[in-house]
Amino acid sequence: MRPDARAWFQHRTSSATTLAAIDIDALLRAKRRGGHRVSVVLPARNEAATVGRLVATLRERWMLRLPLVDELLVVDSDSTDATADVARAAGADVVATTAVLPAHGSRPGKGEALWKSLAATTGDLVVFLDADLIGDVAHYVPGLLGPLLTDPQVLYVKGCYTRPLEIDGQVVPAGGGRVTELTARPLLNALWPELAGFVQPLGGEYAGRRSALEQVPFVSAYGVEVGLLIDLLRLGGLPALAQVDLGVRRHTSQSQEALGVMAGEVVSAILARAESGRPGHHPLTASGLLTQFRHDGSGFVPSSRAVAVEERPPMVTVPDYRAHGAGMAG
Repeated sequence: MRPDARAWFQHRTSSATTLAAIDIDALLRAKRRGGHRVSVVLPARNEAATVGRLVATLRERWMLRLPLVDELLVVDSDSTDATADVARAAGADVVATTAVLPAHGSRPGKGEALWKSLAATTGDLVVFLDADLIGDVAHYVPGLLGPLLTDPQVLYVKGCYTRPLEIDGQVVPAGGGRVTELTARPLLNALWPELAGFVQPLGGEYAGRRSALEQVPFVSAYGVEVGLLIDLLRLGGLPALAQVDLGVRRHTSQSQEALGVMAGEVVSAILARAESGRPGHHPLTASGLLTQFRHDGSGFVPSSRAVAVEERPPMVTVPDYRAHGAGMAG
């Protein structure tokens, strides 16, 4: 690890692995002192099995019991199950991606839900959590907010954690994050070595200041997290980024084929940013197509799908957003 990345890791990595490790009263005082408004966003597609419990826990803990969160929004991304109904019954505000900035149409993908959430929320601090989280994760919200509430220099906070992986009934304590280890980390270390200190560059739990998030593009698919990390590095520099150890993250595992598609989208997002040009970097171009193979019993059968990067522009450049401000859902 380069000296600048090592120094950043030591200075900008904090721990909030349990609620007991977090001074909630201090965060509430900092929130009041700064006049902050906090929005928590859960992008969701077919997460009816997990989203209700997660919403109920966050709402009871951080809205009803303690006023840390001001709004809790589930952005439903073309679900075909009862995700929206379950989330609404548990107490969340729910909006479909198609209902936000309708004049701009709608695209598939997690990044689309995250981008549109900026137009559907009002907080100056925004926390993003995946909707498939399992177990006790109530400490994630204050853990991610801590650096933003206590250090005005910090623009963006990534969560990090160990990720157990269950395969055929056997649990590997830190076996998750395969796309990170086999795809994202080697590329980031090669192209942006200053980001080598990030433990989970693709993790779905993070928080940022609206003033920063609205100035960067959002990749529409699974490359959104790595795209945000690189673009916010360019926007604010390494000292404006932080990470928090949240302990353990459990969620539903993806198939190897699905992980391959995710990896293809991550590669496209990274190469698109390398292609945009930096001194000393050779322009790179992704083909935008991923071919995978299945064996049908008699031979290999290829299957190809697009993994090219589609991006939404910085929200601050969208006329509807500029004209009406945040909170445009409906």
